Amino acid sequence: MSENQKHRRDMTRRRALVAGGGVVVAAGIGVGVVSTASAGGAAGKKAAAKPTAGEACYRLTSETTEGPYYIDADKIRKDITEDREGIPLTVRLKVIDSDTCKPLTGAAVDIWHCDALGIYSGYESLSTGGGGGAPGGGTPPTGTPPTGTPPTGTPPTGTPPTGGPTGGPGGGGGGGGGHEEPTDDKRYLRGTQLTDKHGYVEFRTVFPGWYRGRCVHVHTKVHVGGKMTASGYEGGHTCHTGQLFFAEVAVLDSAEVAPYSTSTTERTTLDDDTIYPGNGAEGGLLTLKYKAKKIEKGVLATLTLGVDPDETHTGTSS
Repeated sequence: MSENQKHRRDMTRRRALVAGGGVVVAAGIGVGVVSTASAGGAAGKKAAAKPTAGEACYRLTSETTEGPYYIDADKIRKDITEDREGIPLTVRLKVIDSDTCKPLTGAAVDIWHCDALGIYSGYESLSTGGGGGAPGGGTPPTGTPPTGTPPTGTPPTGTPPTGGPTGGPGGGGGGGGGHEEPTDDKRYLRGTQLTDKHGYVEFRTVFPGWYRGRCVHVHTKVHVGGKMTASGYEGGHTCHTGQLFFAEVAVLDSAEVAPYSTSTTERTTLDDDTIYPGNGAEGGLLTLKYKAKKIEKGVLATLTLGVDPDETHTGTSS
């Protein structure tokens, strides 16, 4: 390899690490392309080697609102799928102290999200997702939208259409509007894991769908200072409340697979979402890996969360 080629490779690697997030589409064994943190998922160079420990030390991950559909279910489990259909998704998160860059051991990490058709467990009657002619209007997204431009049928600039329930998906869904009390006893696509000695947790779930007013996302919380009891994780405090986001190219790929392809719900793009801070991995943009043109086989989503264990961020304040 020439010095010029080596320099270009190193520059590409640094850009990918700084931007964070994106999509790695595996075209074959040992071959892939990596997308940077742009919402459209523009292709870049071949995937670089794994970052060193120093390179993986990110700044504080952005805090967001809790959203109206959080339930402290205390379900300590790795597989949160239950009976939900959809593209298999593995979410692998590493939690580190943003000051020391050391992994946090024994921290409790919650995730929760809607199913393939935009429905939240515990709030099925309030959710506005749907498919096969269900209320919501619009058509399934097709093609690749220009950067910053939502596809046909998507609410402009991420503003939710009127008529949705206050605080629910139609009214800012997952983003704000205050907490709603659960309307049913379902708890699919919700769970908690404790970080191991290296700061990792891993969940098995399905790729989320979309609902009116929000881009595709997963909610997360990190709790520290508590302990495991017979009733679950208790005590301590919440040091991080955030959301995890998906590059547009992966969302559009998922929209071609059932049951996502049956959805007629209006969709907001990553660029036009009112919650995503637009700052790549620091803002919660996941790195996604799946086989080209075979997303239905499964997706691996990874991210390092930099948190301040001494702070309290419940995501409930305006």
